[in-house]
Amino acid sequence: MGNKSSKRKLPKEDLDFLTQNTKFSKNEIKDWYRGFMRDCPDGLLSKTKFLEVYSTFFPAGNPDQFCEHVFRSFDKDNSGKIDFKEFLLAINITSGGNPSQKLNWAFAMYDIDGNGTIEKNEMVEIIKAIYSMLGNALTNNDTDTPEERTQKIFAKMDVNNDGVLTRSEFVDGCMKDQFLYQMLTADAGGCNQE
Repeated sequence: MGNKSSKRKLPKEDLDFLTQNTKFSKNEIKDWYRGFMRDCPDGLLSKTKFLEVYSTFFPAGNPDQFCEHVFRSFDKDNSGKIDFKEFLLAINITSGGNPSQKLNWAFAMYDIDGNGTIEKNEMVEIIKAIYSMLGNALTNNDTDTPEERTQKIFAKMDVNNDGVLTRSEFVDGCMKDQFLYQMLTADAGGCNQE
């Protein structure tokens, strides 16, 4: 404290939690924390800064819409900022999470209104953002509009034909179809770099 520019240290309970809940070692977590605090001295990553950083991973596309959804899915407390714990959990899932973790994250991102199901309009919105970010190369069929792609996805996944996807329908459907898995998780690979 005092007049020295004392660097905040990662609380032990956060270090222990992140060690248990991510693939990172204590030293790697401390390295991530130092970098995070260097870039975000107040300990919080704003949406603006997040969009700025994330967009560098997709120089050919326009990732802004997609980034908004990614940010929302990781801002668990809806504060408009991501703290270090939220940040590293996000990095862990998007860079190396197992398929189930990635799909549960993707479900949270697609469920824009947070009601526990994905409606067609939510799927269309995210697919538009993915198309904008990555272009049609990811679609496997350049003629599919986001609406057409959504119809095909719902035809495959909406097992009980109620017009919405539950978490289990979404996860099960993606686990059975590698192409859908890759497209619907948007390969989220942009986050795996420092």
